[in-house]
Amino acid sequence: MENFEIINPVRVVFGKEQWSRLPELLKAQNAKKIMVAYGGGSVKKIGLFDTVMDAIKDDFEIVEFGGIPANPEYTKLMEAVELARKESIDFIIALGGGSVIDGVKFISGAIGYKGEPWDVLERKEGCVFDTAVPFGTILTIPATGSEVNSGGVISRSEIGAKRTMGGPLFFPVFSFCDPTVVATLPKRQLANGIIDAYMHVLEQYVTVTGDNLLQERQAEAILSTLIEVKGVVDNPSDYDLAANFMLCASHALNGNLRCGVKTDWTTHMIGHELTAKYGIDHARTLAIVGPRLFENQFERKKNKLAQYGERVWGLKGEAGEVALEAIKKTEEFFQELGVSTKLSKYSEETAEFPQYVSAIFEERDWTALGEHQAINPKDVKDILEACI
Repeated sequence: MENFEIINPVRVVFGKEQWSRLPELLKAQNAKKIMVAYGGGSVKKIGLFDTVMDAIKDDFEIVEFGGIPANPEYTKLMEAVELARKESIDFIIALGGGSVIDGVKFISGAIGYKGEPWDVLERKEGCVFDTAVPFGTILTIPATGSEVNSGGVISRSEIGAKRTMGGPLFFPVFSFCDPTVVATLPKRQLANGIIDAYMHVLEQYVTVTGDNLLQERQAEAILSTLIEVKGVVDNPSDYDLAANFMLCASHALNGNLRCGVKTDWTTHMIGHELTAKYGIDHARTLAIVGPRLFENQFERKKNKLAQYGERVWGLKGEAGEVALEAIKKTEEFFQELGVSTKLSKYSEETAEFPQYVSAIFEERDWTALGEHQAINPKDVKDILEACI
């Protein structure tokens, strides 16, 4: 078992009809002037925005900021930063899914930063967010687990870039997780959410066979449950399906699964480039890249893939055959959710893309990726060529 250290200070308020708790939790933070940040307006259409406002408008001064896009854009987020500075915001509520929550994490750190915030995301020497305005989340789309962790991904489309951020300052103070919101989501978002959570687990699980038995069983439990509750895509108003789906998405990336184990995350790193280039939904990039990466790294991942096939999919047989079948079952699962696993289904302009991404990874010195530090830019090119 690998050494590890973990802290997760997020207060999770899970279940329906919990909105009366909001003023109590905000007052505990001495909040007075609150920015409520949200996305494209669906929270207003479904009435959730009014529900939240009704709970807090009498006790706090509210500043709205809407329009955070599905891949939170740096330029849009900087508008929120300037507004927050002008209004002297002392607390932020992220009302939305992972993109809104990721965006608020960036906003919270950038408000007090004196330099160019993008330099922090580029990890330039000496550039770091050292303060953050506290924030809480009200989750509307189960998927990324951003409501229970301190990481985020920010896009900057004008330069075709996506960058990660995070650190101890960026844990939400609280997160409201109400499964009834799942009933308001379209099938596309539900399918994306299941795949996102599923691949979060696989990035931490399909690596090396280890002796951290608890984390492995927890990972397998989440994967098995996500398969079991896939019916939520067609029956989003089923509260039990929705609650289990939401809980799985949170547990997939709340930090517990990485404790004492080796992790990969190369699928995510490659997937971010697909989103930056083609605007493909994040979860769908993972569905495209993940199976092909497993094939590319088959010999290194074979034992864990076989374990995954046996324990999650109930497969029997020789280890190599079970491992290959496990990859096939995973891809079929994504396809059953209505998601194509071929890049050519999303764009016809793909011929130069594998070499383009390989060169970018070389330029960034991302030359030793994965749990074995064995995935290099040529492997990335090969993986993407197989994705087409």
